[in-house]
Amino acid sequence: MPRSALLALGRVIVGLAAGLPLGPAPLAAQAPSGPLTVFNAGSLASPFRDLLRGFAALHPGVVVRQESAGSLESARKLTELGKIPDVLGVADFQVIPNLLVPAHAAWYASFARNAMVLIYSDRSIGAAEISQENWWRILLRPGVRTGRSNPALDPNGYRALMSIRLAEQYYREPGLAARLLAAMPERYVRPKESDLTALVQAGELDYSWSYRSIAVTTGLRFLELPAEMDLSDPTLADRYRSVEVRVPGATLAARDSVRMVGEPIVYALTIPIRAPNPVAAAAFVRFVFSPEGAAILQRHGFTLLDRPMVGGPGHPPAGLLPPPGRSPTQSEP
Repeated sequence: MPRSALLALGRVIVGLAAGLPLGPAPLAAQAPSGPLTVFNAGSLASPFRDLLRGFAALHPGVVVRQESAGSLESARKLTELGKIPDVLGVADFQVIPNLLVPAHAAWYASFARNAMVLIYSDRSIGAAEISQENWWRILLRPGVRTGRSNPALDPNGYRALMSIRLAEQYYREPGLAARLLAAMPERYVRPKESDLTALVQAGELDYSWSYRSIAVTTGLRFLELPAEMDLSDPTLADRYRSVEVRVPGATLAARDSVRMVGEPIVYALTIPIRAPNPVAAAAFVRFVFSPEGAAILQRHGFTLLDRPMVGGPGHPPAGLLPPPGRSPTQSEP
């Protein structure tokens, strides 16, 4: 590559990391082309697939590639394997500051909410009678098979643990969390919550901890839990913060661990510092936050924030977020 091109690429990457103006041709103004690699949480697999299809239709010069895994597993692809995507989308904003800032990410933008639910089918034991009042009794019945995802790999896994601890408080049933956990043995644990969906559909599981968005996308039956335990309501943040789970840190084998505190569910994305194609990455993020992108996310059962919220020590490139005063669902004037 000519030296001038290398210098230009260096300015783009440095500017992206620092959130600085990028000269006469900012990222938002450059035509995207080439490969675009997106790592995303399992619960973002379907909406991001549709987002990438819509984006590729607008930019035929871009070749998209998607990898779906649990959010923690996706983050460790950077920290353990050195695999750097152009965009990373996670189901818990805490994953980015806890595992990736400052070495791999300088900023992140939170953009959507979700809720913990129990998915099930017509064949599930107790399907005809399950309710917000008795679901935990049904899950404790002999023979009921309930799945959950691995908390070391997937936020839904540690959120399931948080939900059952909050349920113990809500129903005032001492020891309930331990009993529910014992009723979900390791053979019903999978790497990410979306892996469990097919098992419920096939009748191999009666219930699974999941997200409302996945239930909406798959058409499965689902039980909406009380807000006090479904991690969906920002006004209940203090209650949620009464529980926490520790998970492995940047590497699964390391002795260090990360403290995940109960929080209202908030999804986030970032463009890693060493993203191979920052121009296409910026264009894709703009599309996610556009009215077209917002419609896709809402169709998949997500509740959007009024406006993406930026966190981290750095800043996203200029032009990535909707202008002040306009939410993603509003068209530009």
